[in-house]
Amino acid sequence: MKWKEQILDLHPYQPGRSIDEVKRQFGLNEIVKLASNENPYGCSKNVITALQNSVKSLEIYCDGHATNLRDAVSKHIHVGPEQLIFGNGSDNIIQIISRSLLTPDSNTVMAAPTFSQYRHNAVIEGAEVREIPLKNGDHDLDDMLRAIDQKTKIVWICSPNNPTGTYINGEKLVSFLKQVPQDVLVVFDEAYFEYVTAEDYIDSVKLVDTYKNLIVLRTFSKIYGLASLRVGYGVANPAVIKALEPVREPFNVNTFGQIAAKAALEDQTFIDDCKQKNRAGLEQFYQFCQENHLDYFPSQGNFILIDFKLDGNEVFQYLMERGFIVRSGKALGFPTAVRITVGSKEQNEGVLAEMNQLLQVKATSSKS
Repeated sequence: MKWKEQILDLHPYQPGRSIDEVKRQFGLNEIVKLASNENPYGCSKNVITALQNSVKSLEIYCDGHATNLRDAVSKHIHVGPEQLIFGNGSDNIIQIISRSLLTPDSNTVMAAPTFSQYRHNAVIEGAEVREIPLKNGDHDLDDMLRAIDQKTKIVWICSPNNPTGTYINGEKLVSFLKQVPQDVLVVFDEAYFEYVTAEDYIDSVKLVDTYKNLIVLRTFSKIYGLASLRVGYGVANPAVIKALEPVREPFNVNTFGQIAAKAALEDQTFIDDCKQKNRAGLEQFYQFCQENHLDYFPSQGNFILIDFKLDGNEVFQYLMERGFIVRSGKALGFPTAVRITVGSKEQNEGVLAEMNQLLQVKATSSKS
């Protein structure tokens, strides 16, 4: 087979360990998964009701235009329907954008570490990847600007950034957009937008009319609790959407996903409640870090990256054997840290107790 050379060294995306898998391996009855930034409170009851009433006509293709969902999102974020593109999760839109623009004679600019799928899709298309190291956990926008040249086609920005949870305030974002060449697409990935509480964060959707080279990505997988149904969307100038649409696979968002996302959007009380609980959960982790003198990044997402000054895989393994699945920082660019999804108050208390125990074990062993 004459495979693309650039894919031969690529590894498929590694999802967090499944609950059933960990139960079998360690003989545990209860597992708390805090590895994939899922919503511990599930989804709105509206979604369950809507899905229960929709199990019919499975032989009919879904609406490839996502008409009802498109109208609902359009009204919710106050943009025209022609400014939206829908995907099988925002990952799918990242793939569409990469396939539409990147070629072997082009380059793309992104932070490092950041969401892995930017780099992954760029490599598949054969483009040069220019990774700009984070600066104190933040995107170094000045260095990212300097990395742009005539062959740059896409700049990726993740805010809040995964895995650090840091964000770009409105003033910095606008200043950056003013300096990016108009023929370079800026992808502003806001998978965790609904969790943000920072007062200087800007609603970036309001910028797409002014900056016609900007596309904003959002998802129903995080705070809306629909990760298994895979629904994401992009917001941009109609000309950008028109160029991307032919690359989108037909029927890429299934019927159940469209119905669930529309129902989820209609229950903003649930979203507000999840946001408040998440902020309280982050405070639990902040207190733990401060009491144990551990470095961490204040997060605007539903996760926190904590530096234990230990091998991240070792911390991951210790917690997993005790029923808590987290994410080792070793694969995320922070080898002595772990990334932990904020769970319910009780789930947080459980994993914090185990982390305290780990630190005590390490402190005792270092003295002996």
